[in-house]
Amino acid sequence: MKKRLTLLFIVVFVCALALSFAGCTPATPEKKALEPGSNGTIILATTTSTQDSGLLEAILPAFESETGIKVNVVAVGTGKAIAMGTTGDADVLLVHARAQEDAFMAAGSGTERFDVMYNDFVVLGPKADPAQVKVNAPKDAAAAFTAIAAVPSTFVSRDDKSGTNTKELEIWQAANITPEGDWYIRTGSGMGDTLTVTNEKLAYTLADRATYANMKDTMSNLEIVCEGDPMLLNPYGVITVNPAINAKINASGAKSFADWIISPAGQELIAAYKINGDQVFTPSATQK
Repeated sequence: MKKRLTLLFIVVFVCALALSFAGCTPATPEKKALEPGSNGTIILATTTSTQDSGLLEAILPAFESETGIKVNVVAVGTGKAIAMGTTGDADVLLVHARAQEDAFMAAGSGTERFDVMYNDFVVLGPKADPAQVKVNAPKDAAAAFTAIAAVPSTFVSRDDKSGTNTKELEIWQAANITPEGDWYIRTGSGMGDTLTVTNEKLAYTLADRATYANMKDTMSNLEIVCEGDPMLLNPYGVITVNPAINAKINASGAKSFADWIISPAGQELIAAYKINGDQVFTPSATQK
C-alpha cells in the first residue's frame, strides 16, 4: 500500500512539473482583425459623389476620432448602396434618391432616416455648346435635354441606377424623350469616370455640382451650360439599416454615425467644406 501511494505521488508530481513547463497561465487568444459589423467598424454604403467630391475625406476623420469607430466606405452609387442595405451588406447609407430611400424604409429595411444636406445638379457641356443650351435653356433642365437630343449632340449617362442617373432619367421623362442611339453613351460608372469620358468626347452630361467642382481643373473641355432649375435640387439622407436583416450589422455604430452627421458638429463640418472657396453642400438636418 505504501509503495502504491509513493508511486501515485510520483505520477502526480511529474504531471504537475510538465504542466508548469507548459506555462501556468492559459494561452491568450490571438487577436482577430476587426470585421465588418464589429463594434469598432461600420460599413458606410454611399453614392460616389460624396467620395469624388472630397467631402468624406474632410469629415470622416473627425467622426472616427470622436467615437473610435472606423468607417469603411463603399462608394457605388445610390442604387447599389441601397441594394447593399437591403441584403445587410452595409450598416448605414448616405444616399440621394428620395423615392428609392422612401421605398427602402417602407419595406422595413431601414430603421431611421434623416435629412443631412443638399446641393444641386448641373448640366455640363463642351465650351462650343453645339446644342446652344446656354443660349436657349440656361435654367431649364428639360429644355436643355430637348435641345441636346434635337441635334443630336453626344450625351454621356452614368446608367448605374445612382441618384444622379435617377435624376437624369426624370429629366428625360419630363422632356418626353427616350434617349437612344449612337449619340447616347452609357458608362455604367461613377461620377468621376463619367466626367472623364464626357470631357474626352466633348459631350454633355448631368453631374452633381460638388464632384464637378472638385474635378474642374482636369475638365478643361467642359463648363456648366444649365443650372438653377428647381428640378436640379439634390438632397441627401442618412439611413440606418435594420439589424434584423443580418446579425453582423453594427446597429449601434450605425446609429452613432447617423446621430453624429446630423448633429451640430457634423453639420458644421459639412458647411465648412469648400472647394476653391465655394461651399458645395448645404446642411439640412432637422435635429431630433
